[in-house]
Amino acid sequence: MSLSASDSGSYRPRIGLTTYYQEASWGVWTSEAAILPGTYVQAVAAAGGTPVLLPPVGTDPSIVELLDGLIISGGSDVGPEHYGAQSHSLTRSQANRDHHDIALTSAALEYQLPLFAICRGAQILNVALGGTLIQHIPDVNPEADYQPAPGVFGSVEFTTVTGSISERLLGSRASAPCYHHQAIDEVAHGLRVTAEALDGTVEAVETTSGGWVLGVQFHPEQNADDLRLFRGFIEEARRYRTHRMEGSADVQQYV
Repeated sequence: MSLSASDSGSYRPRIGLTTYYQEASWGVWTSEAAILPGTYVQAVAAAGGTPVLLPPVGTDPSIVELLDGLIISGGSDVGPEHYGAQSHSLTRSQANRDHHDIALTSAALEYQLPLFAICRGAQILNVALGGTLIQHIPDVNPEADYQPAPGVFGSVEFTTVTGSISERLLGSRASAPCYHHQAIDEVAHGLRVTAEALDGTVEAVETTSGGWVLGVQFHPEQNADDLRLFRGFIEEARRYRTHRMEGSADVQQYV
C-alpha cells in the first residue's frame, strides 16, 4: 500500500516498541512470553500510531527500515559491562534486552529513524553512544526519592532547555511520573541534556546532530491525560514516512 500526499495526514505510523521476554501468566498458563505494559501501546495508539512489538528474540536491526519510529521502552537496569563498570549490588539487568535494545538503538540512529527512548531507554541511548550511568542514585544523592515504594510511581519536576524538543512539547517546566534508581552520569558525545530535575538528575537528552531523538528518564506513558510527547513523536514519524515515500518516488522517476 502506497502513501499519497492526500492521505498522509490520516496515516497511522508504524511504531516499534521493545519488550521484555520473561515468565508471565495468562489464563491457566505460565510460560515465557514477550510482554510490555499496556500503557505503552495505549499511548501510541491514542496518539495516532500503530504499535509493533519487538521482543528481544531473533534480533534483526534491519527492522528499522520497515518502521516509521522506534520506542525503546523502560524496564530492567542496563548491564554495567556495557559502559565499563563493576556491577552494583542492586543492579538487575537482562542480557538479552541489553543486546536487543542497544542494537536497535544504534540502527535507528544510523537510519535516522525518529527515536523515543523512555526511562531504561534513555539510559540505553546514552550507553550505546559511549556514556555512563549512575547505578544507584541514592549513593550520590541520598535525598532522591524516584521510587517511593515497590510498584508505586513517584513524580518528578524538571526544567527544560529553550529550543529543545522537550521545551517545545512540554514548555519550560513540567512534571511527570517516574520510577528509577539509576540515571545518566557522563553524557555521551552526540547527546545534550535538555531537561533536569531540581536536584540535577538528568531527565531528558537529545541528539546534537539533528533529527528527532529524545530520551526521557521519566515515564510519560503512565499519564494518559498528557500525551504531548507521544503526539509530537507520532507527528514526526508521520513526517518521516511522508518524506521517505516522496524520496522513493523521486528515485523511481529516474529508474
